[in-house]
Amino acid sequence: MFETFIVASTTLFATIGPLDVTAMFAGLTANETAEHRRYMARRGVLISTAILIFFAFIGDALLSSLGISLAALKVAGGILLLLIGIEMVSKSATPADTEEHQDSKDISVFPLATPFIAGPGTMGAVILLMADTAGDPWSQTAVVAALVAILTLTFLLLILATQVQRLLGATGLHIITRVFGVLLSALAVQFIFDGLIDSSLIQSLIS
Repeated sequence: MFETFIVASTTLFATIGPLDVTAMFAGLTANETAEHRRYMARRGVLISTAILIFFAFIGDALLSSLGISLAALKVAGGILLLLIGIEMVSKSATPADTEEHQDSKDISVFPLATPFIAGPGTMGAVILLMADTAGDPWSQTAVVAALVAILTLTFLLLILATQVQRLLGATGLHIITRVFGVLLSALAVQFIFDGLIDSSLIQSLIS
């Protein structure tokens, strides 16, 4: 059981990427108040937890019944992330960016809960981890415990995004937003590539 917990924790830490999520969150919420960021962090983690637990127990059967492959899920998630990355890179600073938002933007559901935290890679990882422990309630409990532990860590790091903003200031966060926008776009393209490779579409076109 302990070994299962370690393996699941390592896998989920790699797929969720709490540090990456925190950096993206800090960039996207640079102009929000600390209170609103805490609200979005809390709501985003709770929603992603519900999504991932749902996929842990029902995901495999749901995707199969709908005829959706994990490869298709990766491509769809990649396209969504690419749109966000392009917006982060192309967003121009205005005088309003230095003032408190009158019309705050809630990113807790999209893109924070999904696809940042509960992305296609994480959904697939949860499904596979639960499938590997099928028939062993204790091992499945260890997988769920690992999921909750990593999501708790992610939440704590998101809360610290406020300190990141204070440390870097508005200009620093504008720079980071664009840099991570480029990285996010690259990650999105990688998701799409992985999905296409997993689908065997490229091999079928070549042959």
